[in-house]
Amino acid sequence: MEEEIKIEDDFTLIRFQNDSSEPFYAQHEIGTGLIQFHFGIKGNAKFLFNQGNYALELKEEKSLLLYNPQKELPLNLELAPNSWVISVIVSIKKFHALFSAEADYITFLSPDNKDKKYYNEGNISPSMAIVLSQLFHYNLHPSIKNLYYKGKGYELLSLYFNRTEDPNAEQCPFLIDEENVLKIRKAKEIVIANMAEPPGLQELADEIGLNLKKLKMGFKQIYGDTVYGFLFDYKMDFARKLLDSGSYNVNEVGLKIGYSTGSHFIAAFKKKFGTTPKKYLMSINANV
Repeated sequence: MEEEIKIEDDFTLIRFQNDSSEPFYAQHEIGTGLIQFHFGIKGNAKFLFNQGNYALELKEEKSLLLYNPQKELPLNLELAPNSWVISVIVSIKKFHALFSAEADYITFLSPDNKDKKYYNEGNISPSMAIVLSQLFHYNLHPSIKNLYYKGKGYELLSLYFNRTEDPNAEQCPFLIDEENVLKIRKAKEIVIANMAEPPGLQELADEIGLNLKKLKMGFKQIYGDTVYGFLFDYKMDFARKLLDSGSYNVNEVGLKIGYSTGSHFIAAFKKKFGTTPKKYLMSINANV
């Protein structure tokens, strides 16, 4: 699904959410003079150009900035299963008005670069991750929705250009939350690295230095799922990639992701993809 929120003239925010097991495609015309910011919150996405002949990948916890004053850059998005992206589209005119005093600080606003195309890939900082999560989990009264998104949209842009952000800085207003975001990311890395034998929730909480309640709430807020719900989706996607490679049989794939019995793996795979691993393999081979 996608939701387009017009915050102001020349300032639009788009939420892309694909919770299905199939890729999701979206297209938007983007005129010249518009800057595109794309934020990968969960999963993977691709931006396709020149009728699909060229692609830019957007991975989880990464951002893309695209700007070309010479030609239109239509938004042609391929969103992988279980993936979320937020895009912010703002005109260069509005952007100049916001950052005119800092034009030298922001590279592509400097006089030397104003007519040049610009591309930048970066990391999503902990404070940006919090704002993106808030944009995805909006639960306030509908009457203030636009005002809320407007405030968060501007906050997101300011954090994007806050290059000197230091999670350890005492004056940082999001200090506690930022530390927690880093710990939650570490928890995700731990369960992925140990997907065949993941730690228990209490053990995981102890390892990252959070209490159990904060681990559960924080993980759900950032990744939109429970720890084991997220891990299940990750394992099934990993299993599908192993089957795609043609290097492993069904039992070998099941063992690699932690299923000691083939029947349990088959049931889990069918729950996720609606077909058995064997039938999935047959469908791949039929299409080769």
